[in-house]
Amino acid sequence: MSSTNQSSVTEFLLLGLSRQPQQQQLLFLLFLTMYLATVLGNLLIILAISTDSRLHTPMYFFLSNLSFVDVCFSSTTVPKVLANHILGSQAISFSGCLTQMYFLFTFVDMDNFLLAVMAYDRFVAICHPLHYTTKMTHKVCVLMVAGSWVTANLNVLLHTLLIAQLSFCGDNIIPHFFCDVTPLLKLSCSDTHLNELIIHTEGAVIIVTPFVCILISYIRITCAVLRVSSQKGGWKAFSTCGSHLAVVCLFYGTIIAMYFNPSSFHSSEDTAATVLYTVVTPMLNPFIYSLRNRDLKGALQKLLNQHHLLKMLSFFHWMVLAPLSKIK
Repeated sequence: MSSTNQSSVTEFLLLGLSRQPQQQQLLFLLFLTMYLATVLGNLLIILAISTDSRLHTPMYFFLSNLSFVDVCFSSTTVPKVLANHILGSQAISFSGCLTQMYFLFTFVDMDNFLLAVMAYDRFVAICHPLHYTTKMTHKVCVLMVAGSWVTANLNVLLHTLLIAQLSFCGDNIIPHFFCDVTPLLKLSCSDTHLNELIIHTEGAVIIVTPFVCILISYIRITCAVLRVSSQKGGWKAFSTCGSHLAVVCLFYGTIIAMYFNPSSFHSSEDTAATVLYTVVTPMLNPFIYSLRNRDLKGALQKLLNQHHLLKMLSFFHWMVLAPLSKIK
């Protein structure tokens, strides 16, 4: 990509969230705590689902994939923030910036697709319970997830290649803690109309289509619940969607607040939405699902009672804490 790019900028400077030393220390501890909670919480969800045969169902298969994506999603931004603070640097290379943006938006698209797939799973389970096992086979579930990965990567690859063709010949300061597409387009000294057109057409379709599918699924679910003669039975069925609905509202609420906010970029509201969308949401997802789901809660308790937690913590130390300690 760099061979076709005529940019004189070889690196960008990520300003982060604050320039005051005391606030930077506080933010470092806050980001580190949230990142550790994100990784540990989501890995526990994956381990609980994989070790409990009762959870080997489509719903938990999609949930384990969502947890994996959330770990990767958070890992594209937070470790760089922590490393820059420890090293006292704000720099990120041009290729590193594009790489971070590529993986960040790939995982955003995957979150988007998986939430839509999970909504469809709940729709089939509630509206067509007798056909659930024939419609949601393991092969179908794997194809849905694989198709989501392929679509997400192709979509983000298109945007990344288009940005790689732009020239950056002046300012290289990004008023953010990660490489986002909006500030990159603002820094470019090339014509960005094609990039903006693709973002507002193809990119919008990628985001809006799963959201519409989620809305349609829940409209159909609500209609099915209202038709049930037993009100208690209907709402019991609908209650299985509670965790998913909470995650959907959190995910799309922060996306809308960040990318559809008419205020200028990097306002205080926009910064808060960015932190929620990139750091807080991946951390809260495992807590939302584990607190509202009896089966998952039971699997987690069983996991801890079987001394798997010690193995998990050892793995966590090897994968996360040891690399961070070496940075110092």
